Amino acid sequence: MAGNANFDEILTTTLNNYVPKLTDNIFSARPLFYALTNGSGLRTVSGGAQIVVPIIYGANSTAKSYAGTETIDIAAQTGLTSAAYDWGQYAATVTINGLEEAKNNGEAQIIDLLEGKIFQTQESIIENMNEMFHGDGTAKATDWNGLENIVNDSALTANTLGGIDPSVAGNSFWKSSATTAAGALTLAKLATRYNAVSVGNDQPTIIITTVTLYEAYEALLTSNIRYTDTDMADAGFQNLMYKGAPMTFDGQNTSGVVYFLNTKYLQLVRHSDTWFKPTPFVRPTDKDAVYSQILCYGQLTCSNRARHGYLEGATA
Repeated sequence: MAGNANFDEILTTTLNNYVPKLTDNIFSARPLFYALTNGSGLRTVSGGAQIVVPIIYGANSTAKSYAGTETIDIAAQTGLTSAAYDWGQYAATVTINGLEEAKNNGEAQIIDLLEGKIFQTQESIIENMNEMFHGDGTAKATDWNGLENIVNDSALTANTLGGIDPSVAGNSFWKSSATTAAGALTLAKLATRYNAVSVGNDQPTIIITTVTLYEAYEALLTSNIRYTDTDMADAGFQNLMYKGAPMTFDGQNTSGVVYFLNTKYLQLVRHSDTWFKPTPFVRPTDKDAVYSQILCYGQLTCSNRARHGYLEGATA
């Protein structure tokens, strides 16, 4: 089917123009997305067989005081390694069938039709990608990393991440930390986990939990004191401050835990050439339709699991 070249050109041009807005809408739609893409959470990489993330797990033992001509320690140092992550791929397809094309033959109608298709695609990506980032990377073999395998189960099952197995001697640094605290949520339970993943001014930057536990936390606060993070509030997310971090909720948190995340060490990596990149609209020879694919190469990475933790077992 030859199709209408002008129709295809308008579709491709319009989709290309909408992609920046599409991307902004997706990554401002959920608190985890927002935290990962706001500030330094989003990293761009131009290529490589894997995404390599440097890790510091030990101190430099040569750092010490000395006097006069005392010998200065020049011992070679360990304590540096790297985690290597495989690239993940993600795609969504925008399809317009022949009858839709025939009904929307003018330029304005074409643009209106495509806007609707883009909105549908956007909402699907938001739901599915957010679910993936809250998962354990195994719901589908090709899924990207999610909180359940970066944070949620590492302290209990010591799962390998980035090629590093925390169950191997000397790799205990590569674990998040967990508190199992049955019974009603209390400020003391939150404090135990928050403090465990904090070192000096290196503290959780966001706390994500369920609606039920968020409401339980709200009920614990003094009635006339409700501090919020203004940046998250301006982005449209309900939140309440706990110590120095905004606490919020996400419906995809189905594991019933409270995540304490430090986005300094949790980065969404994107490929510089393929990140919400639309392909030109094409016409298959065996279908009465045109389609374009929106492609992403990237991965959710972690460089310090010890700075993340979770509280499980608490109830409202």
